[in-house]
Amino acid sequence: MSSILTPDRVRIHSGSATQEEALQEAAGLLVAAGAVTPAYLDAMRQREQTVSTFMGNGLAIPHGTNEAKDEILASALCVIRYDGGVDWAGDPVTFVIGIAGRGDEHLEILSQIAITFSEEDDVARLAAAATEEELYGLLSAVND
Repeated sequence: MSSILTPDRVRIHSGSATQEEALQEAAGLLVAAGAVTPAYLDAMRQREQTVSTFMGNGLAIPHGTNEAKDEILASALCVIRYDGGVDWAGDPVTFVIGIAGRGDEHLEILSQIAITFSEEDDVARLAAAATEEELYGLLSAVND
């Protein structure tokens, strides 16, 4: 399996964003990676209408609905940090991790992310990363 997270899909923004802007950016990075079709953004929006992808600890993991599996071309991940935060349907989010998983691969990817974000020290290190390269280095274990 090729790397699901690459340095070009890691972003740090000093400001804030709306939930819609964050969804658009995450979907755009996944489209640019060749992982999903442009229709995947609508599937991400539909997922949020059904159930919020807010995970706690400042993390949201937007992804498409099960009906959108055909829109996924390859497993991939993007990581966007908004230092100004995102109001995620009433919950405070700093990290938006867009995910696309072929078959059941997303479950393994999700468990890796959940482990990383369950430790407050790890989240603090991710929040303190000064550059996108440093942030990528801290998260590149998802490729193992």
